[in-house]
Amino acid sequence: MNHQSLFNKITKISLDQFKAVTTFATMSDIIKLLPDSLANQIAAGEVIQRPASVVKELLENSVDAKATHIQLIIKDSGRTLIQTVDDGKGMTETDARMSLERHATSKISSTEDLFRIKTMGFRGEALASIAAVAQMEMKTRSQDRKVGSHLAVEGSKVKFQEVCAHESGTTTSVKNLFFNVPVRRKFLKSDGVEMRHIIDEFQRVALVNPNVEFKLYHNDQQLFFLPISNIRQRIIGILGKSYTEKLVPVEEGTDLVKISGFIGKPDAARKTRGEQFLFVNGRYFKSPYFHSAIQKAFEGLIPHGHHPSYFIYFDVLTDSIDVNIHPTKTEIKFEDERSIYAILRASVKRAIGQYHVSPSLDFERETSFDIAPARKDAQIPRPGVTVDPSFNPFDKEEKRQQQTNWERGTSFGHTQSAKGWENLYEGLNSSLSEQHAPDPRLELIGEEDNTIVRQIGLKYILVQSQEGIFMIHHYRAHVRILFEEFENSILSEQKASQQILFPATLDLSAQDVSILESMLEPLNNMGFEIESFGNNSFIVRAIPAACTDINIEETIGGFIDDLRNDKPTDQNELMHNVIRSMAQQSAIKSGKELKAQEMLSFFRSLMRCKNPQHDLNGRPTFVLLNGGMLDKIFD
Repeated sequence: MNHQSLFNKITKISLDQFKAVTTFATMSDIIKLLPDSLANQIAAGEVIQRPASVVKELLENSVDAKATHIQLIIKDSGRTLIQTVDDGKGMTETDARMSLERHATSKISSTEDLFRIKTMGFRGEALASIAAVAQMEMKTRSQDRKVGSHLAVEGSKVKFQEVCAHESGTTTSVKNLFFNVPVRRKFLKSDGVEMRHIIDEFQRVALVNPNVEFKLYHNDQQLFFLPISNIRQRIIGILGKSYTEKLVPVEEGTDLVKISGFIGKPDAARKTRGEQFLFVNGRYFKSPYFHSAIQKAFEGLIPHGHHPSYFIYFDVLTDSIDVNIHPTKTEIKFEDERSIYAILRASVKRAIGQYHVSPSLDFERETSFDIAPARKDAQIPRPGVTVDPSFNPFDKEEKRQQQTNWERGTSFGHTQSAKGWENLYEGLNSSLSEQHAPDPRLELIGEEDNTIVRQIGLKYILVQSQEGIFMIHHYRAHVRILFEEFENSILSEQKASQQILFPATLDLSAQDVSILESMLEPLNNMGFEIESFGNNSFIVRAIPAACTDINIEETIGGFIDDLRNDKPTDQNELMHNVIRSMAQQSAIKSGKELKAQEMLSFFRSLMRCKNPQHDLNGRPTFVLLNGGMLDKIFD
């Protein structure tokens, strides 16, 4: 029986009806299976977003293979070559070939295994996705084999697989990333930006595996050598020796979660993120929710807009978290986030108090009884009271002198050189038509050329002049003044440098090194003299002549922070950003008491600026209260 007669017998339709159905189906079928190479490229779009994504997957594979020594070799920020060399378990010829297939993995075999995952890679997508968008070679040998296997793949197509000599472990080389997807390669950022992302991924893997030795090379230059150590030494090895005294241990153990790690002292807080690390069961993850818990624990200890440094390790039951909710596995769902949030915040606050990071006052201790211990043979003098026998409270002349001192602003016997309050308020009476008597409790700050200045709250400056009363935000005003002064001096044709008597040494993290190296030429053109000193260190031998009062470490660290996530497009923009950062770092912060002459100098320098009304962020530097504005206020 042919197919047509069988179809007629089963469905009881005519031959003509059958032909009509098959013709319609042929014309309307549009769904089809994708070729494996195209499916792998689509999967690669989720997993492999940039060279740093390849670095993450290869390093995690080496860690899963129980390697104790891992080398990462990078060329041209990952565009030309990304290579890992490890001494792990290695693979057989069959395993090497199967590792390139999608959803091929040795980590899981049942649904229940998804909730007991302790390894990094388990989806079976990484190598297949990498091979789909790059030219990849793999040399591997398992510990029980005498020879290894050499495998070459290009765009998901296996070029060859042959026997080779190789040490136990795996060497994976990824060349010409996105060679067959030019649009993806076109949208990669600059070499500096891509290298910083690679360093980020390298640090995340290295921080959670201190029992593994890591090396990182870029263009044949060693950036990191991290020997086997403990967590504290690993943090210092990555971020620099300056962190030796900045780390405070955190330790908390409960039935729900065990928390360990370190937080940075408040003075290590930075304006940009980059030194915030959270790990759970050996896996790095991101969590704005837990970040806010640590941020609130530091509330009142760090300036607004700054972020504390922390390296926090969670240890929880594997079935209480889900790591399979994101292709890159950087987002993790916790079963009881609220409780862990409370425990984390409390443990950080306890660490801050326990190690005296924040100042504490003992209000029950009577400090007036603090007496220095006397020597064994010392004679203790008899206490006595000193009086002035000539003092006569009924002497009119004495009373008149006390009243005069009071009117001149004298308090508790301390006199100051100032004019009488009558002269002080002459100007105010003439400009504001003040009819009330002056308050003798006010304190005169300064007076010159009929201009009266006063500091309010160690933050604002009051200047009374013929135009009216200027209320000046002295930090914003000083930033504007310094910016224009630095700009006029540094960007002029006659650039001058000031040699430093004792050159300053800067110890930076590898990520900050890459930022500073990209800026050396424009910085030296501005009048700085900075040169590499090896081991992530730099020496500053000279600074621009106009910037003699800057704190070198704070200033350079400040504009590195400013440029960490905002890379200028050209040299002029970079130089303006550096000048901006120098002005912000050098300006006098709120909270400092200023002398009268300093305040007058602020006022006069501000009025000479090109744009005295606004600071560098467009905020007002002063408010002018004149007769017209006062009339509006009191209407």
